[in-house]
Amino acid sequence: MDRRKLAIAAGGIGALAFVISERVRPAPCPYAQRWLLEVPRPFLSRADVVEVLAPKPGEAIIEIGPGPGYHSLAVARELEPGGTLHAFDVQQDMLDALMERASREGVANVEPRQGDARELPYDDASIDGALLVTVLGEIPDGDAALRELHRVLRPGARLVVGEILLDPHFVRPSALRRRAEAAGFRFDRRRGPAVAFQSVFVRD
Repeated sequence: MDRRKLAIAAGGIGALAFVISERVRPAPCPYAQRWLLEVPRPFLSRADVVEVLAPKPGEAIIEIGPGPGYHSLAVARELEPGGTLHAFDVQQDMLDALMERASREGVANVEPRQGDARELPYDDASIDGALLVTVLGEIPDGDAALRELHRVLRPGARLVVGEILLDPHFVRPSALRRRAEAAGFRFDRRRGPAVAFQSVFVRD
């Protein structure tokens, strides 16, 4: 085998090892690699997310794992006047980057909070909608996070979860539906193919 083929094989093995390790021990995207969150993804563009989430003026929406805010400001603008985007992330550096971005773009209705999605610091039935884009698989106990989201969402509120196969923490549509329904959500619809999609659930 020549050197070029050896290099390709080694790269493939390395990539596979990375994906396996990430699936075995979930972890958020490191702050140093936040640029990856800015790469456009099919069916998960800003316009796609806003259309599916359908934020309305005056609502309170929570985004779990917003990172530096690729989708956040587009959602926050739709909540004006009177609405709030609660940006909740385990990494304070990501929240700082998000708020710098919001300041530059004149968006003032984002409230950042650092913490663990398995223990959300919000009152029961206080939130109108929730958004997670390529985040659920990064949470060490995603099922606990889904139960917490069910607790803080109001009856009739929607939960939108976006996933793409390129993400090492990818959650399949069937697995997502099973886990969300186990947490008390009702499946509403899916937009996009099984390899890149947004699933919508309702908190009954």
